[in-house]
Amino acid sequence: MSSRFALWIGFPFVVTALATSYFPTYSIRESFALTFIVLSIGRSIWNGHFESLVKLPGGCSSRKWMQEVPNSGLLRYYLIANSERILVLSAKALGEVLVSKCDDYIKPSHVKVLLESKIGKGILLTEGEHHRYQRKLLQPAFSFRHVKTLYPIFWNKGIEMANAIVKSLELSPEKPKVIRVSDWANRITLDIIGLAGMDHDFDSIHNPMNRLHMEYRKVFREPSKLTMFLQFSSLLISPRLFTHLPLKHNRKVEEGVQYIRSICKQIVLEKRQKMERKETGGVDILSIAMESGGFTNEQLVDQMMTFLAAGHETTASALQYVIYALCKHSKIQTRLREEIRSSLSSISFDSPTPIASSLIDSLPYLHAVCSETLRFYSPVPFTVREAVRDTMLLDTFIPKGTNITIAPAATNHDPDLWGPDAGIFNPERWMGPGKTNSGGATNNYAFLTFIHGPRSCIGSTFARSELACLVAVMVGRFEMELLEPEKELIIKKGGVAAPEDGVVVKLKVVENGT
Repeated sequence: MSSRFALWIGFPFVVTALATSYFPTYSIRESFALTFIVLSIGRSIWNGHFESLVKLPGGCSSRKWMQEVPNSGLLRYYLIANSERILVLSAKALGEVLVSKCDDYIKPSHVKVLLESKIGKGILLTEGEHHRYQRKLLQPAFSFRHVKTLYPIFWNKGIEMANAIVKSLELSPEKPKVIRVSDWANRITLDIIGLAGMDHDFDSIHNPMNRLHMEYRKVFREPSKLTMFLQFSSLLISPRLFTHLPLKHNRKVEEGVQYIRSICKQIVLEKRQKMERKETGGVDILSIAMESGGFTNEQLVDQMMTFLAAGHETTASALQYVIYALCKHSKIQTRLREEIRSSLSSISFDSPTPIASSLIDSLPYLHAVCSETLRFYSPVPFTVREAVRDTMLLDTFIPKGTNITIAPAATNHDPDLWGPDAGIFNPERWMGPGKTNSGGATNNYAFLTFIHGPRSCIGSTFARSELACLVAVMVGRFEMELLEPEKELIIKKGGVAAPEDGVVVKLKVVENGT
């Protein structure tokens, strides 16, 4: 038996043995302080709810538990070796974790290690005063006023994508004319964050084999079930254990990250040299961060890695979901196209054109469709926190070290917050007086896609605006239909939830004047 084979076979058993012997609070015995919190269903004696989490990715397990298990806002579930987790569901509990007691909860070390290995030590992984300091320095790049100046980038890159799609369809001998949306979504969002974030056009939209794009696909490819099992198991010994295992997955990730980091480092050095020569005074994220004087070059590289990854993976996922939803609801697609074509009648859909943010922002149904998609299909289905001290949550004692799960995929579908039609895709909920920003929800914490509080997504306005522009271009330019409309939507595993098949659609070009 080879040493590698022995590792694969023996590792789970070693983990379980060590967990039971040295970490009694993670063994089959329950943590006394948490025993009265309602348990979730379908628990294995050894692996907790791991199987359920793997079978129902994208936060679907948490949604199922929320719907089927009576609770008062907190549910307990388990991972491998029955390590405990608390799923936070009620608006009051979310308010405590995210706002009023946010300093009691931080990202767990295992999450930091995993993310750091892929996206660097940027603002996403800082805590406390360090996070507040970095957020203050970076906030001008994401302010409402600044994002409005980026609409021409969003729009014109969208037009570039649409033109490239038309060209690819004309050259393709296949019938019907189809595209895989993910192929285009990942490249266009990478190009946009490159321009808006670094004043650098990666031009991957014209080069499907662009190396940066390909390395990102390598870094964020869907993990196998065994990879996920080893990843979760390693948490019980050392968060860094998994990243050091001799796995093909780890080798590919490391290779990809090294290349991405080298590109970011090169761009940072070039930008620094230009600024020293007073040749640039850009309004991109990197320029603003550099001009603040608060970051070293290495820290700027980490920030750029964070924004490159977070700034294109999530929006690419959202764009896939919008197109999927519009294909499933043809009447909504038709109504949206009518709004776009009539309101933007003076704007060309086949050549780059200066466009004012006010034009896009004046389309209520476009924003309703985008908001409903972000609610219904949250790109980031869950996030995790860890109690850094003994604390209270809903008058329940939470011991230091307890892991807390916040699940937008569940909360965004909560009938108590959204009404009885919470499980229905309905853009109308965002139409009408007082509903534009709330969707008619009864509580501010009902919409968790960008989280809330001091740790909310700094790029939420950027992401919403970019998505609106890209959707306007795609719907204004094409009629879209799923290649296999009866096929079940399967969500791939991973931190960013996206359709497993990338959304394969048939396209028909909408001619000007129609």
